[in-house]
Order: sequence, then C-alpha cells, then structure tokens
Amino acid sequence: MAPPRTRLLVLGVVRIFGPVHGYDVRRELLSWRMQDWMNIQPGSIYSALKTLEKDGLVETVDDPEGGAAGGGGVPKRSYRVTAEGEKVFQAELRAAWWRVERAAEPLIPALCLMPFMPRAELIAAIGARVQQLGADGEQLRFQRALIHDGATGADGEIPEHVRELLDFATARIDAEIAWSRTFLRRLEAGDYWFAEDGPPPGHGSPPVP
Repeated sequence: MAPPRTRLLVLGVVRIFGPVHGYDVRRELLSWRMQDWMNIQPGSIYSALKTLEKDGLVETVDDPEGGAAGGGGVPKRSYRVTAEGEKVFQAELRAAWWRVERAAEPLIPALCLMPFMPRAELIAAIGARVQQLGADGEQLRFQRALIHDGATGADGEIPEHVRELLDFATARIDAEIAWSRTFLRRLEAGDYWFAEDGPPPGHGSPPVP
C-alpha cells in the first residue's frame, strides 16, 4: 500500500489532469521535485496508481489516440478519479492540514551516537553540511524568483501558490543552517565528551574481573 502522502499526491494529480496516463502523472510529480521533498521514487507512483484503482478511487479509460506518452494509435490506459476517490481526496487533504506529524529525521540517530565519531571529522562533516544546505537554499530562492504573480498553472507556468512550498522548504533549510553553525562553534570550543578523549569524566576504570 502506498504511503498516505504518496497516495494523496497521486490522487491529486489524477484529479487535476484526468483522464491522464500514468507516465504523465509520474512526469508531473517529478517536475514538482517530489522525489526531493518526500523521497517519492518513480516506481512508487505506478504502484500507487494500481492501489488506487484496486481501492476504487480511480478508474481507467482507454485513450485511442495513444496520449502524451506516445504510442501512435495504440490505445493506452488513462486514469480519472471516481466519486469515491473525490471523497477520499477531500478527506485526506483536510487531514494533512489539520494533523501535525513529526517527520522522521535521519540525523537523530547520528546525534545520539556522535561521541563515537572523531571530533575533527564531525566538525568537517557539519561544515560540509552547511555548504550543501546553503546551495539547496539558493536553488530554492532562484526557483521562487521564476514564479510570476497571478500564475495559475493553466498555461504551463508554475502556479503562484507553489511559492509557499518553496518558502516552507527554505525556512527549514535556514533553521538547520543556523543550528548547524551554533553546534559547530560548540564542537570547535571543545564542548561534549568524545570516545577518543578517553573514559568519560567522573568514571573510574572498569572493575577488574
């Protein structure tokens, strides 16, 4: 079963563009950079479409023209949202706004176990992390500048409301950069115990068996 976020996005794209080919659903979500924001892999999009069809939330229709994915006159299957799919879409969209969830953060385990890294290497890693985050933030700001006031997406332009997605992502990046720089200063000042320093302060030698 597709994760709820993938399911909602795929259902939403079918709702916007349907009837639409699976290829075009995939292309649209990749153009939104969903593989970066939510780690959605291309294969999971097709899997989500099959699950949505099995659950009765989308249905397939034949496109005799072959559609945007090519294929000449060979019929291709297109997807469109069913009445039940519309109900589920509305319910899940509202739930996504009203429910606050803490996203899984891959850095948490590394923070818990940081004393077992060499201090110098951790300092270098945090510095590199700041540079990578800074580059990501600059890219988002350039993308935001390309969005025109009043754009709705009807003419192929990026819709104006996508600015909020970019602002949301940029704010998170800026917050992580600020924390990383503060953390870096503490590490450089010698804060925290590391395994390479020897036994933790206040701990005697282990008992001799």
